[in-house]
Amino acid sequence: MSRRAVTLLLAGLLVVGLGVMSVLLPVPYVILQPGPTTDMLASGKEEAPITIKGHRVYPTKGELHMVTVAYLGGPGQRLDMFSALRSWMNPEDAVVPREAIFPPEQSDQQTEQQIDQQMTDSQDTATAAALTELEVDYAHIVGVAAVTKGKPADGRLQPGDVITAVDGTKVTTSSGAAERIRDHRPGSQVEVTVERKGQTRDVAMTTVESPDEPGTSIVGVTVQQRYEFPFDVSYAVGEIGGPSAGLVFALSVIDKLTPGSLTGGKNIAVTGTIDPSGKVGPIGGVQQKVVGAAHDGAKVFFAPAANCRDAAAAAPEGLRVVKIETLDAAMKALDALRTGKGAVPSCD
Repeated sequence: MSRRAVTLLLAGLLVVGLGVMSVLLPVPYVILQPGPTTDMLASGKEEAPITIKGHRVYPTKGELHMVTVAYLGGPGQRLDMFSALRSWMNPEDAVVPREAIFPPEQSDQQTEQQIDQQMTDSQDTATAAALTELEVDYAHIVGVAAVTKGKPADGRLQPGDVITAVDGTKVTTSSGAAERIRDHRPGSQVEVTVERKGQTRDVAMTTVESPDEPGTSIVGVTVQQRYEFPFDVSYAVGEIGGPSAGLVFALSVIDKLTPGSLTGGKNIAVTGTIDPSGKVGPIGGVQQKVVGAAHDGAKVFFAPAANCRDAAAAAPEGLRVVKIETLDAAMKALDALRTGKGAVPSCD
């Protein structure tokens, strides 16, 4: 074989090798695809999605579906160029930079823990929102989740402590407790009242300046909002994580605790975060969620107001997209859909 032929052969093999490597090597992207849905009202399953003990529950009909997004290239996975290119050509998928979904400074384990914690928090918050809507009393608790080593609270406060007051003023929210501490001048004294193992104690500490917010005081604790409900509400949703099912959880709890059917027998898909007051917040992957909802037979899709435009643009024909800003607005929209009376805010 001539030198020229050998050179061309080697060049060709190099090009092929580089092409194969570009396809097989991981790329810093994540694919978002329509995920499965779960009817949160289903009670005939071996393990019901929502179980309520200690309070009367009522039979219902219809379906309230939690919608999800399937990720390729998420924690513990790496995406190759071939898969990314294939999804770029699929109108139901989205290919986005990995750092837009998963914080690059976190390990895969930390990300998975964060996603799981978001789901747990959304369940508690959804129960709180549902009981607030139904005017059922429950207790707000500010718990110490973690203490930062070397900070003023180290050795003074412990995970599991319940903060009841700051400088003698009662606090019932994690944000309220943090704000009262931040209001101090760095280097000044703050007194935190906590309950630990049934005993109340006042703990005085000297604040230090926050490394992230100059001029702001901290004591080195991570606080977490918790609640004590008058009865037990438990959720079984498998390995699904994140905060975006808050609204469907709250509506499902209300449906189970009240006579009749919120849906009127309809198949309704719902997404949106929620806070204890019932405010509904935006979510990610709404385009894939409307497609997944339609695939599973939904005729109505409740979308947070902030996601309305994207949800309406991606909705398949025959799927009605409803604009939702609060839990109360969602209840009114369900009533209008069920009775045929009243306005239903549209995302169109």
